[in-house]
Amino acid sequence: MRRVVVTGLGAITPIGNNVKDMWEAVHNGVCGIAPITLYPTENRKVKLAGEVRNYQPEDYMEKREARKMDRFTQFAMIAADEAIKDSEMDLEECDMDRCGIIVSSGIGGLSTIQNEDCKGYEKGYDRVSPHFIPMSISNMAAGQIAIKYGFHGMASCVVTACAGGTNAIGEAFRHIIDGYAEVMLAGGCEASITELGIGGFTSLKALNETEDMNRASIPFDKERNGFVMGEGAGILILEEYEHAKKRNAKIYCEMAGYGANCDAHHITAPLEDGSMAAKCMRLSMEDAGIKESDIQYINAHGTSTIMNDQCETEAVKKAYGKWAYELMISSTKSMTGHLLGASGAVEGIITAISVKNNYVPATINYKVPDEKCDLDIVPNQGRKVTVNAAMSNSLGFGGHNASIIFKKI
Repeated sequence: MRRVVVTGLGAITPIGNNVKDMWEAVHNGVCGIAPITLYPTENRKVKLAGEVRNYQPEDYMEKREARKMDRFTQFAMIAADEAIKDSEMDLEECDMDRCGIIVSSGIGGLSTIQNEDCKGYEKGYDRVSPHFIPMSISNMAAGQIAIKYGFHGMASCVVTACAGGTNAIGEAFRHIIDGYAEVMLAGGCEASITELGIGGFTSLKALNETEDMNRASIPFDKERNGFVMGEGAGILILEEYEHAKKRNAKIYCEMAGYGANCDAHHITAPLEDGSMAAKCMRLSMEDAGIKESDIQYINAHGTSTIMNDQCETEAVKKAYGKWAYELMISSTKSMTGHLLGASGAVEGIITAISVKNNYVPATINYKVPDEKCDLDIVPNQGRKVTVNAAMSNSLGFGGHNASIIFKKI
């Protein structure tokens, strides 16, 4: 039986532009929600987001190279570079035909689409940039990473909305388990803090419209009223265990299980009884060959919307039974906001480090208990406890559900 381990991590997020800084912020319960600076917000209902701060692409890549990439692809390239360096893999010694990539993006190059549409409207659509299409399509993050590093295995992009990052990690895991690859670079990236992106979610009534940074992204709190948009990327290096051992790789943890299914219910709303999300969690536990009580921690999807947090709570109760009240379940979206297709990847990284470091992050800015969200959500203060195994959940528009499990090696 082949096994899969995590040997490299990379991230750029609203709470840190690398994994070390991000984890320190998670450990300290830092909130990355702040006023939007990427465009003027006068006369706009939504004023806050989780932006990547202190970011200049020229600090990471050539200016000429950066101009040919949308912001979401830039983020993916930065996180991939960190993850590959962290893995300490000698790519010249690897069989690159056995190295693949799955990187999700929920929306792709939205800023490029918006900017080029404006240009086309003003100057004629035959005058849009020749780079418009390759900059905007969602698969280009995976393509650009493959080109830079010479990964000749499958390079693909999962597009399952907010579940995409977790699906990408899960499908990469299965690709190794099934013998198609020895190494997979997996994760997600997103950059949708634009007038069009925020406007679209505002029209859906999905976003919180407060101007109080500490009461905007408040998962499981009774006063929650919508999510806060975030941006960034998270990348994991998944590696077949014997392959990693042979090169004496540093191993964070083992990836043990993956479950995925669909509510088949509604384009945006989750199934109210949480039954299919519960089944998804059960699938991941069955895949990992573990029982409910083996899990100490769940990194929840926990978006801070009224429906999600209530439905996810119900799903956890259905999946875990009495153990639901014994385990810890927190939402790090309280710190980062919701990174859409990148959220599951960033949260997967946080979950993997939680297992390695025996630390459970808090759900920060929690004030008002909700009787319908009555599990241990680790309010406001993280905990130093033994974490032998942990689950990360993602639930996306379209009814997409995905759960992954990491455990100590």
